[in-house]
Amino acid sequence: MITSILGKKLGMTQVYNSENQLVPVTVVEAGPCPIVQIKTEATDGYNAVQIGFGKNKESRLSKGEVGHTRKAGVEPHAKLAEVRLSEEPTVKPGEEITVEAFKEGQTIDVIGTSKGKGFQGVVKRFRVRGGPASHGSMFHRRIGSIGGCQTPGHVFKNQKMPGHMGSKRRTVQNLTIVKILADKNLLLIRGSIPGANGEVVLVRSAIKA
Repeated sequence: MITSILGKKLGMTQVYNSENQLVPVTVVEAGPCPIVQIKTEATDGYNAVQIGFGKNKESRLSKGEVGHTRKAGVEPHAKLAEVRLSEEPTVKPGEEITVEAFKEGQTIDVIGTSKGKGFQGVVKRFRVRGGPASHGSMFHRRIGSIGGCQTPGHVFKNQKMPGHMGSKRRTVQNLTIVKILADKNLLLIRGSIPGANGEVVLVRSAIKA
């Protein structure tokens, strides 16, 4: 059974669980995701399925992308993702994966792209302490000494410096599904997940549960 699905992060709220405790949850509109392509060891060297999410207009896709979805007998989708499988898939193109593939209380992983924050200094990017904030100090939010003149005489690799922050693929592991609203295709996941509201995320069964 395929226990991976694409969804859209809607935002955060809080609900009461079965023990009448108030818990913070992230609401994800997950699926339904049609199967667009099937890969097997015989044809591609590994087992996987390609799923789609978010219907799109044909005019916004290339001819190759439109033909790829037509071959599977599904409508064009804005987002495609490949899910690896340990065994040869028994499903067929056109079948849909819904939130019913999961169950309440299940442990999952969520993969998404973190919020982009542009070019940032070391104080915000790496929580560097910086220098004194007052009393005539000319050194406030800079990084400080990073090499030295004679010893070591060069800057080490992986030295924390200012640069682009965010917009990276991140995985949050071992989250719990608090509630499933199958009629609305919603998953209520305990805690926070990467990305801004409206971003597409991949929800899968936990690998290291």
